[in-house]
This record gives sequence, C-alpha cells and structure tokens, in this order.
Amino acid sequence: MRILLLGKNGQVGWELQRALGVLGEVVALDRHRADTAYGELAGDLSDLDSLRATICAVAPQVIVNAAAYTAVDKAESERELAHTVNALASEVMAQEAKRLDAWLVHYSTDYVFDGSGQAEWTETDTVAPVNYYGATKLEGEQLIQASGCKHLIFRTSWVYAARGNNFAKTMLRLAKDREALSVIADQTGVPTGADLLADVAVAALQQAQRNPQLAGIYHLAPAGETTWHEYASYVIDFARKQGETLKVTSVKPISTSEYPTPAKRPSNSRLSTAKLRNSFSLHLPDWQSGVTRMLMEALNK
Repeated sequence: MRILLLGKNGQVGWELQRALGVLGEVVALDRHRADTAYGELAGDLSDLDSLRATICAVAPQVIVNAAAYTAVDKAESERELAHTVNALASEVMAQEAKRLDAWLVHYSTDYVFDGSGQAEWTETDTVAPVNYYGATKLEGEQLIQASGCKHLIFRTSWVYAARGNNFAKTMLRLAKDREALSVIADQTGVPTGADLLADVAVAALQQAQRNPQLAGIYHLAPAGETTWHEYASYVIDFARKQGETLKVTSVKPISTSEYPTPAKRPSNSRLSTAKLRNSFSLHLPDWQSGVTRMLMEALNK
C-alpha cells in the first residue's frame, strides 16, 4: 500500500512517519520540494495546483493530512492563507482521494464548536466556531464530507509532542526564570499527545479499510479533563519531584478576560470519545500518562 503523508515535520506528522510505516510505503512530504521515487514533489497546502499534481504523481491508496494552518491568532489577519490551507487544500485532497478511490485521513479541532456549557461535545452537536481558525477547519471538514471520498476525520484538542515546543515546556522554562506565573483557569480541555493521534489514526484506518462503513468524523483525546492552570501546576509539580530546580513559588489562576488575544478561545474543549472507542474497540489512556512520558523525555535530554 502506498501512503502519501503531508506535513511530515509537524508534531503529528513526525509521529505518523513512525506509525504509518507498518502499513506500507510512506511518501512523506513537507511544504518544501524534495526528490522522491515519483519525481521532485512538494506538499505545500498553500499551492493548490502543486498539491493536486503531487497527489496525481504519487497516486496513493491513502492520503494522510497532518498539515494545517494552526496560528490561531494570526488567522484573524491572515485569512486568505488560513482559508486556503485549512479549507481549500482539504477539498483538493478529498477530490483526488475520491478520484483515486483512496482513503483520506484528516485532523480537525474542537474549535469547530462555540465552547459553551460544561458537557463533552459529541460528533453530532451543533458547530459554531468562535474564531476564524475554527471556521476554516470546519469548512475543511464539510468540503471533505461533500466530496464523497472515504474519510476519517479526527477532531482533537490541546495537541502537544515531545518534539518541538509546547505548553508544558514553556511552563517549565518560565518556572526556571520567574517566581510567579499566571495561567488561565477557566478553559477546560484535554492535553492530547501527537503520538496518540498518530497511533489511533493508524489503528482506525486498518479497521476502516476492512469495513468502509466506519468512515466519518470522530473525537480523539485522552481520558479526563483539566484546565491550563491545573495542567501547568501538574507539569511544575512533576518536574520538582524529578529534581528540577525551579524558581517559581506561585502559579496564579486567572480568567480568560485577563489575558486577551486576537482570537477568542472556547472555554469548553471537552470532547466525548465514546463513538471512537465503541466503533474501533479502543481504550484511551488518561491525559496524565501521556504528559508524564513527554516530560520524562524532555527533562532527560
């Protein structure tokens, strides 16, 4: 089986290079041109003609899209670019997947919801993005569905990885330099590891190829929930127990209104994963186990 992976150097893309290897040949691209067995190709989602040509050249049985425009605040001003990458490029991939009778695996976000209430969002709840990034990701989902291609769309939240920067590493860096930190305490969600996003996507794809009726949208996140403030406190406490020398003495909870940003953030990012767990007979670990593993790797470098 030939698999085209786009966004190979992102947090999720890096993990997918590992996870997809068991399924067949992986042609992994980022937005820069590279020599492949299928010619010189690029996976630049902002260049729709080039993207279509790349898919045509590889003619994969599976397209996995781990690339996206993810600068939530900048999306408010860079609207054309965000729309092209998150919506129009998704449509191109979906159209080509349909033409090739290939599967399309795609990642989306809890930002398609308005973030109200306290309940976990289900796949059938009403969508109403509160920022432009969320609007472009929602349009991408809708264009994929409208194409009629075989697809798996995974909505997730609060993504992190051991590789690259993330919220936990930022908190640790600040905790070494500052005595006091202020962290938002009225946004609730689930930190989700890129490794989990990759491994579950591969496991689900294997089942969906045998049973195409499993195609659709799924929510994917670990078990449990937390706030950014609780998450930061967990990270700092863990690091201290591992012997890290930290300057911080207080982590103050603040409200979203005390930390204004260009793009509004949803206050409720809880996602119900019942559909995913039941459809694919999967167990999802609690969020602390993934964060702990990431921290061990980060602290022991």
